[in-house]
Amino acid sequence: MTRNREPPPKILSAGVVVVHRDAQRFRLLCVRTFERWDFPKVAVPAGRDALAAALAEARAATGLDALELSWGEDYRETLSFADGRVSRYYLARTNDAERELRVPGGRHGDPDDALRWVTYEEAEEILPPSLSLVLDWVVRRLAEGPVR
Repeated sequence: MTRNREPPPKILSAGVVVVHRDAQRFRLLCVRTFERWDFPKVAVPAGRDALAAALAEARAATGLDALELSWGEDYRETLSFADGRVSRYYLARTNDAERELRVPGGRHGDPDDALRWVTYEEAEEILPPSLSLVLDWVVRRLAEGPVR
Protein backbone atom coordinates (compact mmCIF):
# COMPACT_ATOMS: atom_id res chain seq x y z
CA MET A 1 0.00 0.00 0.00
CA THR A 2 1.46 3.36 -1.03
CA ARG A 3 0.77 6.51 0.85
CA ASN A 4 0.74 9.89 -0.76
CA ARG A 5 3.25 12.03 1.00
CA GLU A 6 3.09 15.78 0.97
CA PRO A 7 6.22 17.29 -0.51
CA PRO A 8 8.30 19.26 1.98
CA PRO A 9 7.68 23.00 2.05
CA LYS A 10 9.73 24.98 -0.45
CA ILE A 11 12.86 26.52 1.09
CA LEU A 12 13.90 29.22 -1.35
CA SER A 13 17.27 30.81 -1.92
CA ALA A 14 17.76 33.37 -4.66
CA GLY A 15 20.82 34.46 -6.55
CA VAL A 16 22.09 36.31 -9.55
CA VAL A 17 24.16 35.02 -12.43
CA VAL A 18 26.26 38.11 -13.11
CA VAL A 19 27.73 38.34 -16.61
CA HIS A 20 29.98 40.71 -18.48
CA ARG A 21 31.18 40.70 -22.03
CA ASP A 22 34.88 41.01 -22.66
CA ALA A 23 36.42 41.49 -26.10
CA GLN A 24 35.52 37.94 -27.14
CA ARG A 25 32.66 36.47 -25.12
CA PHE A 26 30.46 36.54 -22.07
CA ARG A 27 31.97 35.59 -18.74
CA LEU A 28 30.03 34.53 -15.65
CA LEU A 29 30.88 35.42 -12.08
CA CYS A 30 31.20 32.37 -9.85
CA VAL A 31 31.71 32.36 -6.11
CA ARG A 32 33.38 29.66 -4.04
CA THR A 33 32.31 29.30 -0.43
CA PHE A 34 32.45 26.25 1.79
CA GLU A 35 34.64 24.55 -0.86
CA ARG A 36 31.86 24.69 -3.47
CA TRP A 37 31.36 26.86 -6.56
CA ASP A 38 28.02 28.58 -7.15
CA PHE A 39 26.61 31.96 -8.13
CA PRO A 40 26.06 34.62 -5.43
CA LYS A 41 22.85 33.71 -3.57
CA VAL A 42 21.07 34.05 -0.22
CA ALA A 43 18.22 32.36 1.66
CA VAL A 44 14.97 34.24 1.12
CA PRO A 45 12.89 34.72 4.28
CA ALA A 46 9.14 34.17 3.92
CA GLY A 47 7.45 37.31 2.66
CA ARG A 48 10.61 38.88 1.23
CA ASP A 49 10.90 39.61 -2.48
CA ALA A 50 13.28 37.04 -4.02
CA LEU A 51 14.64 39.37 -6.71
CA ALA A 52 15.38 42.17 -4.24
CA ALA A 53 17.11 39.71 -1.91
CA ALA A 54 19.16 38.24 -4.76
CA LEU A 55 20.31 41.64 -6.04
CA ALA A 56 21.18 42.87 -2.54
CA GLU A 57 23.24 39.73 -1.87
CA ALA A 58 25.03 39.92 -5.23
CA ARG A 59 25.99 43.53 -4.55
CA ALA A 60 27.08 42.80 -0.98
CA ALA A 61 29.02 39.64 -1.87
CA THR A 62 30.86 41.06 -4.87
CA GLY A 63 31.08 44.83 -4.45
CA LEU A 64 29.48 45.28 -7.88
CA ASP A 65 26.86 48.01 -7.58
CA ALA A 66 25.76 48.45 -11.21
CA LEU A 67 23.79 45.29 -12.01
CA GLU A 68 21.39 45.60 -14.95
CA LEU A 69 18.50 43.20 -15.50
CA SER A 70 19.05 43.36 -19.26
CA TRP A 71 17.10 40.10 -19.76
CA GLY A 72 14.18 41.16 -17.59
CA GLU A 73 13.06 39.62 -14.32
CA ASP A 74 12.80 36.10 -15.70
CA TYR A 75 14.41 33.38 -13.59
CA ARG A 76 15.31 29.71 -13.55
CA GLU A 77 15.07 27.42 -10.54
CA THR A 78 17.03 24.32 -9.72
CA LEU A 79 15.25 21.05 -9.15
CA SER A 80 14.07 20.66 -5.59
CA PHE A 81 16.27 18.72 -3.20
CA ALA A 82 14.63 16.04 -0.99
CA ASP A 83 14.39 18.52 1.90
CA GLY A 84 12.54 21.10 -0.22
CA ARG A 85 15.49 23.43 -0.94
CA VAL A 86 15.29 25.23 -4.27
CA SER A 87 17.59 27.91 -5.66
CA ARG A 88 16.23 30.58 -8.02
CA TYR A 89 18.60 32.52 -10.25
CA TYR A 90 18.15 35.77 -12.17
CA LEU A 91 20.44 37.06 -14.91
CA ALA A 92 22.15 40.46 -14.68
CA ARG A 93 24.87 42.27 -16.58
CA THR A 94 27.62 44.48 -15.26
CA ASN A 95 30.07 46.76 -17.01
CA ASP A 96 32.25 46.93 -13.86
CA ALA A 97 34.15 43.71 -14.57
CA GLU A 98 37.51 45.42 -14.04
CA ARG A 99 36.55 46.55 -10.56
CA GLU A 100 38.25 44.74 -7.69
CA LEU A 101 35.82 42.12 -6.45
CA ARG A 102 35.00 41.72 -2.78
CA VAL A 103 35.97 38.27 -1.45
CA PRO A 104 33.00 36.49 0.20
CA GLY A 105 33.06 36.83 3.96
CA GLY A 106 35.50 39.74 3.76
CA ARG A 107 38.85 39.45 5.45
CA HIS A 108 37.38 37.04 8.01
CA GLY A 109 36.25 34.58 5.34
CA ASP A 110 37.73 31.19 4.69
CA PRO A 111 41.01 31.46 2.74
CA ASP A 112 39.51 29.16 0.09
CA ASP A 113 36.62 31.57 -0.60
CA ALA A 114 36.94 33.22 -4.01
CA LEU A 115 35.24 35.08 -6.82
CA ARG A 116 36.17 34.33 -10.42
CA TRP A 117 35.03 35.35 -13.90
CA VAL A 118 34.69 32.18 -15.99
CA THR A 119 33.70 31.14 -19.48
CA TYR A 120 30.77 28.81 -20.05
CA GLU A 121 33.15 25.88 -20.46
CA GLU A 122 34.94 26.70 -17.20
CA ALA A 123 31.58 27.05 -15.44
CA GLU A 124 30.61 23.57 -16.63
CA GLU A 125 33.79 22.23 -15.04
CA ILE A 126 33.53 23.90 -11.64
CA LEU A 127 29.79 24.19 -10.94
CA PRO A 128 27.89 21.28 -9.38
CA PRO A 129 25.52 19.23 -11.59
CA SER A 130 22.53 20.73 -9.77
CA LEU A 131 23.25 24.00 -11.62
CA SER A 132 23.34 22.54 -15.13
CA LEU A 133 19.72 23.58 -15.82
CA VAL A 134 20.53 27.12 -14.75
CA LEU A 135 23.72 27.23 -16.81
CA ASP A 136 21.88 26.00 -19.93
CA TRP A 137 19.17 28.63 -19.34
CA VAL A 138 21.82 31.36 -19.06
CA VAL A 139 23.41 30.33 -22.35
CA ARG A 140 20.01 30.42 -24.11
CA ARG A 141 19.17 33.83 -22.66
CA LEU A 142 22.55 35.27 -23.66
CA ALA A 143 22.10 33.95 -27.21
CA GLU A 144 18.63 35.54 -27.43
CA GLY A 145 20.06 38.95 -26.50
CA PRO A 146 18.89 41.44 -23.93
CA VAL A 147 15.25 42.50 -23.79
CA ARG A 148 16.17 46.07 -22.91
